[in-house]
Formats: sequence, structure tokens, C-alpha cells
Amino acid sequence: MPATLVAVAHGSRDPRALTTVTALLERVRALRPGLDVRLGHVELDTPLLGDTLHALPAGTGAVLVPLLLGRGHHVKRDLPDTAARAAHLRIRQAAPLGPHPLLAEALHDRLRAAGWLPGTAVVLAAAGSRDPDSAADTRRTAALLAARLGGVPVVPAYASAAAPSVPEAVRALAARSHEVAVASYFTAPGRFATQSAAAAPGPAAAPLGDHPALARLVLARYDLALRQPYRGPRPELVPA
Repeated sequence: MPATLVAVAHGSRDPRALTTVTALLERVRALRPGLDVRLGHVELDTPLLGDTLHALPAGTGAVLVPLLLGRGHHVKRDLPDTAARAAHLRIRQAAPLGPHPLLAEALHDRLRAAGWLPGTAVVLAAAGSRDPDSAADTRRTAALLAARLGGVPVVPAYASAAAPSVPEAVRALAARSHEVAVASYFTAPGRFATQSAAAAPGPAAAPLGDHPALARLVLARYDLALRQPYRGPRPELVPA
């Protein structure tokens, strides 16, 4: 049997988040019929990741695919810690979704659906982290999106924990006589996504959600992790 794909969402008190992640995983299942695809949350929502792993039979191979967008604390510490407590399983951990060209594809589509016009500058609104690797991942996604949009300015900004904030980035671009749109660099709706959209003076894109490119990316991360050797009960993060 192929290893179970355990998608790991952050979790949110916003009920739309679970609905959105569920729809994304339905797309994943449609692309890979017969693959066991399950969901676990880091916090704030059920099922929690630990409960999802506990429910798997002993000896099962599993790949944790973070539905997270950079190498922050959850990816580096929380997921491996939880996996290590599920010693009855053979667990590998995939890289987070970002950065990747498929994310730039999805962000572009969401911007166009919101009314973005060529030449309009973009603030890439992300959750934010104190981990410098996470910020580097967001900057890389901003560069990929800028290239896809024809070279318009794309400025990464954050809802928490890092600078600049989304309103600060919007003001800075507007001061340079740019029209400004906000791209939502969030997997699902939630408080940060809503706050970021509210700062947009122009188009505000929806979160990535169940975009088909995201479903393909989830499977690409799963497949890459499976090609790595199993290294014991505490998984090592697979390079993107």
C-alpha cells in the first residue's frame, strides 16, 4: 500500500478554513485515486495532527505534507515533535508548499479573479514568522510572482511577527504612485487573511484555497518525500 498522505493544516477558528482545506484534499484525492489522504491540524481545529497519526495502524508509512508556506516554527519543530510521538508509524516529512512556481500560478489566478490589471503593483500578504528561513521563502515566492506578472513590483508583507506589515507595504507602494493590489498568501480564510484584505486600496485576492495548482503541489511534495530514505521516528525535513 502506498504511504498515507497526511496533510497538515494550521487550523483556524474561522469555519471557512476547514471547508476550504477539505475541498483542497478532495482535489488531491481526485488526482490520485486510491491514495489514503487524511487531515491533521497543528492547533485550533480538529482533528489535531496527533490524533490523526494515532488513528493509523501500526507499521503504516505516512508522509506529512504541511499545508504551510514556509520553513517556520511549525514546520521545523512542531511537526517533527508530533511525529516522534507516533513511533508506531514510519513517517517522512515533506517540505512546506512554498516557495514553488505552482504557488505563483495560483496567486496570479486569484489576483486576476479579483480584478488585478497588468502593471498594478502587488503586496504579497503572508502570516509572518520570526524565523529568517520563513521570510526568505516568502521573498522567493514574491520574486516568482513578480516574474509571472511581468516584472511589476511585488512586496512581501506580514500580518504578524515580521515587518513590514501589510498596511505599511501598501502605503509605501502608493507613495511611489503605484496602484496596489493585495495577494493573499494564505492557504485558507482566517483572521490574518481577512485583516490583510482589508488593507487593500484596490483588488484583494482570495486565499489560495482549493486552486488546482495547490492540489498538484501537495502531490509533488508527497512524491518527493517518498523518494527520500526513512531515517527513524523523528523525521527530517525534506529539501524542496
